Amino acid sequence: MTSFNLTEPKKVGVQEKLLSKAIEFAIENESKMDRNIGAALEQGHFEEPWPIGKTIGPVKNRKAGSGVILRKGQLIKTWGDVEFIDMTFSISKSYLSLCMGIAVKDGVISDIHAPIRNIVKDGGFDTEQNKNITWAHMLQLTSEWEGTLWEKPDWIDHYRDVIGNSPHSDKRGSKRELQAPGTYWEYNDVRVNRLSLALMQAFGKPLTKVLKERIMDPIGATETWEWHGYDNSWLNINGKKLQSVSGGAHWGGGLWISSLDHARVGQLMLNKGWWNGREIIPEKWVNESLTPCPIAPYYGYLWWLNDAKNGMFPGAPNSAFFAMGVGAQIIYIDPVNDLVIVARWIEKEKIAEFVTMVLASIKDEG
Repeated sequence: MTSFNLTEPKKVGVQEKLLSKAIEFAIENESKMDRNIGAALEQGHFEEPWPIGKTIGPVKNRKAGSGVILRKGQLIKTWGDVEFIDMTFSISKSYLSLCMGIAVKDGVISDIHAPIRNIVKDGGFDTEQNKNITWAHMLQLTSEWEGTLWEKPDWIDHYRDVIGNSPHSDKRGSKRELQAPGTYWEYNDVRVNRLSLALMQAFGKPLTKVLKERIMDPIGATETWEWHGYDNSWLNINGKKLQSVSGGAHWGGGLWISSLDHARVGQLMLNKGWWNGREIIPEKWVNESLTPCPIAPYYGYLWWLNDAKNGMFPGAPNSAFFAMGVGAQIIYIDPVNDLVIVARWIEKEKIAEFVTMVLASIKDEG
């Protein structure tokens, strides 16, 4: 599948009336986040002290919600402007995981459980706190990396609560005692950006180039997507000035992409890395990426997992997984139901209900 042709939902076991109700629900529950993203960030969406929380990367205004639904590899429904190039916030993290899969495939990184300092020699992993941090720690958000990157200290995301189960969310952005790598899970954008920088250094070329040539072009994606870093995230590598991209849009930047291209990536993951008979991402890497973190079973390698206890979608199979970003925005991937849902700019509290409504529309015979 390199292009999308609209298929009647009933041909792939989906009741159109119920599916339409689900989409109406999504439209009615558009995110309350300001469509002027720059204004939303400046007004303190992430509740960070100024000037540490200031935007340092590009931003763009959003449109109304949009989405794409694929069933059995077929496009069955869209809504909104699915070709609009939109900021995608932390969904960028899952694309970073895809690039890591290419690094493993090419032997750029031979062992993700080895210390990053074995490859990256910029001093960022030389301290006592950081010297034993592995690529896997970074991917699972258990690194406890300490430092400042692009003028943002790691502690700006200490006590950050993104799943609503932290008893210390009121301490957000205050320093805490760091733990040994691999023993504490924390959603921390500074550390994800440190991973992005390390991965670019390992490749010796921009991750935008890796993503385009090795993933997006082979799956027939458009050339309209963009992956941004920050105004100050440029550095010299092998005599070339390169920008390190960000793993979100917390301070601007990140991946900007259409809903249709998101859907292609969702289908690639549903196919376990295969596309038209060609292995784009190693199937072994896809499976490893979806292995639950020992101390956070709702998270893999920069992919969210629908864990039985803490999963976001209680009405969905536990094997479902997803990328998620502010807005809220999701790429929901469901192997049991052979389903991919891209949904953008829905109130976070309504996403689970929306997915449940879509699942209720599936009525396979036999």
